[in-house]
Amino acid sequence: MSSQKSIIIIGGGIAGLSAGCYAQMNGYRSRIFEMHNLPGGLCTAWERKGYVFDGCIHYLFGSGEGKPFNSMWQELGVVQGRKFINHEEYQQVTDGERTLIVYADPDRLQAHMTELSPSDAKLVESFCDGVRRFATFDLAAMYKVPRPLMGLMDWLDFGGKNIAFAPALAKWALQSSRDFADKFQDPFLRQAVAQMFSWEEAPVMMGMMLLAFMHLGNAGFPVGASLEFARSLEQRYIELGGEIHYESQVEKILVENGRAAGVRLYNDEVHNADLIISAADGRGTIFDMLEGGYTNRKIHRMYDGHLPTHQMCQVSMGVKRDLSSEPHWVTYLLNEPILLAGEEHHQIGVKHYCFDPSLAPQGKSVIELIVRTNYAYWQRIYGRRVYDTEQSQVSDIILGHLEKWYPGIKEDIEFVDEATPLSYERYTGNWMGATTGWLLTKETIPMMIIGVPRTLPGLKDFFLAGHWVEPGGTVTLAAVSGKNVIQMICEQDNKSFKTSQN
Repeated sequence: MSSQKSIIIIGGGIAGLSAGCYAQMNGYRSRIFEMHNLPGGLCTAWERKGYVFDGCIHYLFGSGEGKPFNSMWQELGVVQGRKFINHEEYQQVTDGERTLIVYADPDRLQAHMTELSPSDAKLVESFCDGVRRFATFDLAAMYKVPRPLMGLMDWLDFGGKNIAFAPALAKWALQSSRDFADKFQDPFLRQAVAQMFSWEEAPVMMGMMLLAFMHLGNAGFPVGASLEFARSLEQRYIELGGEIHYESQVEKILVENGRAAGVRLYNDEVHNADLIISAADGRGTIFDMLEGGYTNRKIHRMYDGHLPTHQMCQVSMGVKRDLSSEPHWVTYLLNEPILLAGEEHHQIGVKHYCFDPSLAPQGKSVIELIVRTNYAYWQRIYGRRVYDTEQSQVSDIILGHLEKWYPGIKEDIEFVDEATPLSYERYTGNWMGATTGWLLTKETIPMMIIGVPRTLPGLKDFFLAGHWVEPGGTVTLAAVSGKNVIQMICEQDNKSFKTSQN
């Protein structure tokens, strides 16, 4: 029998697959148990009548060769030979009369915003200087060593290398897009700047880093969409000798003498291992699979509902019209709010995917609209006819507005697909259908910097990975969390952590 230690990984999303790859690279025998029949978890897409609706990736940190995070993706085998689309614009925001174009190039953005409002020139310059500053910030360096393994010297080294960024971090990290927008004199920019980065609570620093990565060619969209991207990671894992078991949902994590010893599936199969990693939903892992037996006040506080999460409705449409001449992403500011799923909305974001011709038949387009929503609203009506009626009503209201902006489009709609927070919860098991784990805001950004615990009190040989331990919800940080947990296991076993680019 092999002397290799065995690892069971719960969840075949990006974090679980990343952990599996690095486990194999470092001499462990790993098995992944995934509840669904496809890899990727939240990083997925689905095909309907020839249209592919992408459910995840808008940009990928690390897409640029030689740039931060790219070496990790090289090790995971997902960027080699893959084409990436690098947008010059993040999005546009318009009220129908004036339009803010969010250019990735800070020089171009500064000139454009200053032209829109000369009286706000100094504020615009300050923002664009922040983008320029963060273009030299190596975000990947924050994750080179897992925070739980960082000693005093590691923190001093990290601080020393990034001391030059301290003023920018202090200024922008805890300032939301809404806070920043309120400083503008121009009424239009006060509305538009708040929507620049998709949610008003988004830290300005996050937006600056995103634009900086885009400008550097390091935040491209992978052609083929999210599921194809996830399948590449699955292939890499299998090539490294890993095992993945689909339609195998874990019911319980088995504990013996204070250590995680195995899992029991819902079909009553029992599988044992030396180590257990959960890359599944954080709350479900801690309070269901482990029955809340290994917690403390901090963990209970994290999951008591006070921290922000992101729930959404995604309306996807297949359209027999070529929209490639239109901006790929526009947020329309509404003169009058509309009521969607019981909440007022003052804007609608419309995104098309014509930049990736693999997602729709020739001459046709995929449109995606994401609307923030309340999980409790949908949970109350789930299982009743009104649930389906409400989904259709959301689509109908949105389509009514699309008709104003794209005349005649109602006649061109060939297929409509709706997903609610309950859809995401069913598909991935994520608490309240949260698509990013903890939403990155000025309230949660300290969790991103300091780190979230990856182990549980009183439980040995058990580790957590995924977006519940890396606030922000990006695909890249999910993969980083999988890598970091194997680094922690290697440290526990006193082994040198190895990577591979074979």
